[in-house]
Amino acid sequence: MFGREEKVSAIRLTAVQYVVLFIFLLLAYGLWRLQVMASGHYAQLAEQNYVRNVPILAPRGKILDREGRTIVDNYPSFSALLLRDSTRDLKADADAIAAGLHLNPDEVRQRIRRVSSMPQYQPMFLKDDITPDELAFIAAHKNELPELETIMAHRRLYPRNGFMAHLIGYVGEVTEDMLNQPQFELYSPGDVVGVSGVEKQYNSILMGKNGSRRAIVDSHGREVGRLGETPAEPGKQLKLTVDLDLQIAAEQALNGRNGAIVAMNPRTGEILAMVSRPTFDPNDFAVKISRDEWNKLIDDPDHPLLNKAIQAQLAPGSVFKIIMATAGLQEGIAQTMHVNCGGGANFYGRYFKCWVVAEHRTHGVVDISKAIYQSCDVFFYTLAEKLGIDRIAKYATAFGLGQKTGIDLPQEVSGVMPSEEWKIRNFKQKWYAGETISVGIGQGAVATTPIQLARALGAIASGGLLVRPHVINPTDLPANVVPAANTPDQTRVPLDPNNWELITDAMSNVVAPIGTAPSAHLQGIDFAGKTGSAQTISNALKAKLGAGGKKFKDNGWFVGVEPRRDPEIVVCTLLEEGEHGYLAARTAAQVIKAYVEKQRRQPTKIAGAHAGNGKVEIGAVWSDSGGADEDRTNQAGANQAGTNHGDTNHGDTNQTDTNHAGASHKEDHLHAGRFLIDVAHERTPLAVAAPGVH
Repeated sequence: MFGREEKVSAIRLTAVQYVVLFIFLLLAYGLWRLQVMASGHYAQLAEQNYVRNVPILAPRGKILDREGRTIVDNYPSFSALLLRDSTRDLKADADAIAAGLHLNPDEVRQRIRRVSSMPQYQPMFLKDDITPDELAFIAAHKNELPELETIMAHRRLYPRNGFMAHLIGYVGEVTEDMLNQPQFELYSPGDVVGVSGVEKQYNSILMGKNGSRRAIVDSHGREVGRLGETPAEPGKQLKLTVDLDLQIAAEQALNGRNGAIVAMNPRTGEILAMVSRPTFDPNDFAVKISRDEWNKLIDDPDHPLLNKAIQAQLAPGSVFKIIMATAGLQEGIAQTMHVNCGGGANFYGRYFKCWVVAEHRTHGVVDISKAIYQSCDVFFYTLAEKLGIDRIAKYATAFGLGQKTGIDLPQEVSGVMPSEEWKIRNFKQKWYAGETISVGIGQGAVATTPIQLARALGAIASGGLLVRPHVINPTDLPANVVPAANTPDQTRVPLDPNNWELITDAMSNVVAPIGTAPSAHLQGIDFAGKTGSAQTISNALKAKLGAGGKKFKDNGWFVGVEPRRDPEIVVCTLLEEGEHGYLAARTAAQVIKAYVEKQRRQPTKIAGAHAGNGKVEIGAVWSDSGGADEDRTNQAGANQAGTNHGDTNHGDTNQTDTNHAGASHKEDHLHAGRFLIDVAHERTPLAVAAPGVH
């Protein structure tokens, strides 16, 4: 049996042959896939064993004022990177890394664990703005800790003391939550993006495109050569409409008090200055703000991170009376109204006081003009009753109240303009006629922002031209940048010329001796406006709180223009707990004065033609709403001190007064004069950059 040859069947032999053939085909396919189909992939993996990509961070674009002066710049800084594409155990090196960079070892391990799911070719930012000794530590431990690398970054350099902080905004490292949002899908961990203000609104313009450097490394991860680099593309510069000199004047005028100032060109919508107080230092965010500092900011009851110019929704007080006057005149009601103010009046079974009773006097018989410059509450209570809430809301809405202005800054609020429909929609309740009375003086449910009031009163003084505020001229933006809002750049609200003149003339008397803010009068400047004070809590609640209610002082408001008709500038001032509108008027007057003085010092062709002797002669005619006695007093003082209505501090004057001795102090007075202006006089230089930047 054992010597007999066994024969293998043909079927089994065929099966074995097919199996062997299949195995060879499978091996051949695998070889083809590795060497042909996936050759690029494996070549890339092989290259990564000795080639490392080190990022080159692009600097953000500078932010300039309207004249090209630097507001926000950059400064060179070094950051520590942890390269994650090496074979080393990074967690094992955490203690040594933390000791050298003055970090918490547990925090380093947590951060390594958090980024473990991300591609290994993406480095991790360990620490920004490292010190010279930390930079030396990394250089001295290249062999022991080859995964440590340094990279130069351009950190933001903001003006000091929170100058312009709310308008500019600040930057921060992109967070994990932000990376999950569609608008940040193209960003990587460690990228620095705008978080608020202009930095956020125009982040796509300011942010450049990062480059990279390809380095050759050995088996230990040490760099032994370079293959080349792709340079970074810096972000584009951004020119604001803000005038740095006017911004400085506005910051100084507010003088640390809580509130806001907005200065705008009502012809174009250009924001010339914007201040909000209290403020914060955006330089704290340029590297990385600590948790304690962040909690201190967000827990502060004065809300330093809030841009009150566009986010503070407060009762406008008597400034709203200009809207009321416009509505009353346009509806043909206020022209013939004469109200006797005895310190208050009854409406719908309730007695409403006029502010004047606090001074133990009354306004007497009041017409629309006197009601504006004396700010008579009783007149506007009566006008509100005659108009009704829906007609008031119609004009207030037409001038932009109760809606966003469309300014190109993030997180603007819309305010509130009540109406019958508004109350039904929000509270499912009927509007009662008695509620309209408080609305007539800018109280009740009305809530506005400073930017809204500046826009609305600027439009009324401009004959009904309502413009969209902006901090960047749309013509300066790239074609691919989407506009900030759908608000039209200009809207014309119908306004009768006679009504326009009546309102603006009455506004000019507000800062005259017969008005509510005579101390804000600017000699030789056609300055007009409206004061306002608004309660922060009701009188009933104040009485209920007793002594505790005294801390809830009224807010002070003022909106002023120059000149009174077709103004070049409108300024809105909010003084939180400022109590009186005339204090806000004084603050606004400082900004107006700074603007006018700068305009007067601009070089002219006439000055250039007479540069030989350094003086030129000009003639001028102007009107002044002040009294005759006051004018003569000012004229006498001017003749001695050289402070006439022109820029005469540096020259001689020859002035003629065309007033009559018996002229009434309520009339406009015409003046004419000739002036010798010293154009060769050396003037005080203007700002060359924002404080702390240059």
